[in-house]
Amino acid sequence: METPAQTPTLNISLAQWSIHRAIENGAWHPEDFAAIAKNDFGINAIEYVNSFYKDHATDTAYWKMMKAKADSLGVKSLLIMVDNEGDLGNPKEEERSIAVTNHHKWVDAAKILGCHSIRVNAFGDGTKEEVKAAMITSLQELGAYAGSKNINVLIENHGLFSADGKWVAEVITKVNLPNVGTLPDFGNWCTAAKWGSTEPSKDCKEAYDRYQGVGDMLPFAKGVSAKSYQFDEQGNEKIIDYTRMLQLVKDAGFNGYIGVEYEGDQLSESEGIKATKNLLEKTWQNLKP
Repeated sequence: METPAQTPTLNISLAQWSIHRAIENGAWHPEDFAAIAKNDFGINAIEYVNSFYKDHATDTAYWKMMKAKADSLGVKSLLIMVDNEGDLGNPKEEERSIAVTNHHKWVDAAKILGCHSIRVNAFGDGTKEEVKAAMITSLQELGAYAGSKNINVLIENHGLFSADGKWVAEVITKVNLPNVGTLPDFGNWCTAAKWGSTEPSKDCKEAYDRYQGVGDMLPFAKGVSAKSYQFDEQGNEKIIDYTRMLQLVKDAGFNGYIGVEYEGDQLSESEGIKATKNLLEKTWQNLKP
């Protein structure tokens, strides 16, 4: 008989990308992320995006200030999503090695914030096997550095080879480090484009089955990203079957945080975040045990 501790519960976080337009147009400021999550959306856990903090990457005092702000609000800092620091899957050894080193500063920032992970991309110009080999080497090196700080390194599906769930699972299995895992996203399964959006307006030419992909990555997941684009009148996501997706998550025994990541344009960012949060809560209540 299952004990309550073994039964997955719904823990909701806010991915900062959900408010990227408001940050980019100056309506909200990255320094206030914890307060925005808590006060505007009633969410007590957050996932940072490194592009909003480029100027502060190695600023220890800044990250201590950010941690103090989050702590004062009772908000947990979970992870930093890291983009544009070089391709970890680059088959060219020198460039691959530089990319690994470029990620170190975000591991250090995550450590100061009290995060459990950084999220990385699995990009590189080469064949599937060449990029896989480079990713394995990079993740072993970066994983060792992050492990010394008690930080995890997670691959998110973000298009191209990383949108092939089986390929990602093979990479993680070969790396074989306990702190190297995945962050499956409900969207981003386009295998024909970088970043991999499967939003209808992006007109993806070739996509991996999103349910298969999340299933492939869940055994290694230390976070889950609940992408959303459009909602019908009943509040259901038009493109993604949340019941099917969340049942996969629950059945896998995942008991971490599920991050709200609204990426649509039919609702405002604030309304999209609220709609996604409501859908997660409504759907989770009705899942099979």
